[in-house]
Amino acid sequence: MGSERFYPEEGPERVVGVGDFWIDSTPVTNREFARFVRATGYRTLAEAPLNPRDYPGVESGLLRAGSLVFTPTTEPVELDDPGLWWNFVVGAEWRHPFGPGSDLDGLDEHPVVHVGHADASAFARWAGKRLPTEAEWEYAARGGLHGADYAWGDELAPGGRAMARIWEGDFPWRNTAAADRTRTSAVANYPANGYGLYDMIGNVWEWTADRYTARTTAKSGCCTSSREEPAPGQAESYVVKGGSHLCAPEYCRRYRPAARQPQTNDTTTSHIGFRCVVDT
Repeated sequence: MGSERFYPEEGPERVVGVGDFWIDSTPVTNREFARFVRATGYRTLAEAPLNPRDYPGVESGLLRAGSLVFTPTTEPVELDDPGLWWNFVVGAEWRHPFGPGSDLDGLDEHPVVHVGHADASAFARWAGKRLPTEAEWEYAARGGLHGADYAWGDELAPGGRAMARIWEGDFPWRNTAAADRTRTSAVANYPANGYGLYDMIGNVWEWTADRYTARTTAKSGCCTSSREEPAPGQAESYVVKGGSHLCAPEYCRRYRPAARQPQTNDTTTSHIGFRCVVDT
């Protein structure tokens, strides 16, 4: 696993062993997550107001329930400040992915988003499964290919064919895709990899069970939290894998099995989901 051809945090290339496991063929969908919530009454992180004790000095009006939603800029901007295209939207959560007034109409088969690490873990326990380790996830994403850059080979778009839902156009302001292709897609809408798994690359980042540790010094992440080791009292960061529909060739080439990013477990966004595994 790993790569030495793209971003520093992916290296070094190394051999890692994993046991036998089964992994979901797609990310968990809104339909599946709704079944979990109906059965348990579960309330996600994004639905709960923030605890003032965890955020000393922050105005109480900013501690309302909500989540981070990607909002395209109106013109080209410097690409070193993700805060220009991420907005904390009060009322955004898995049922209302873009904030109050939005809903899941037509999105039943899209990956559930605005779920934190604890939310994903709770679903996995309810389903009799668990979250994959980083090594398991990467092994599965490679689909039997050893050393290939992508889950399908070494060419991003072989023969001009789109193999995953990623950004089309000029990030973060101009998306040239059709209106129904600018955000997440229904699962299994793009070709499966060699193991019959869909959406391992693009669409949504996916939580893993592993806490993030930096093997090398890396630049701040492209679209997730840059915190690597938490200070006392800070949230912990976990590894997310696979890239999302916001990854772009000119900005975030993390639509690959080896790519990895830290994401704090107290943060939810409109482009992070998960899938589960079971041991055999």
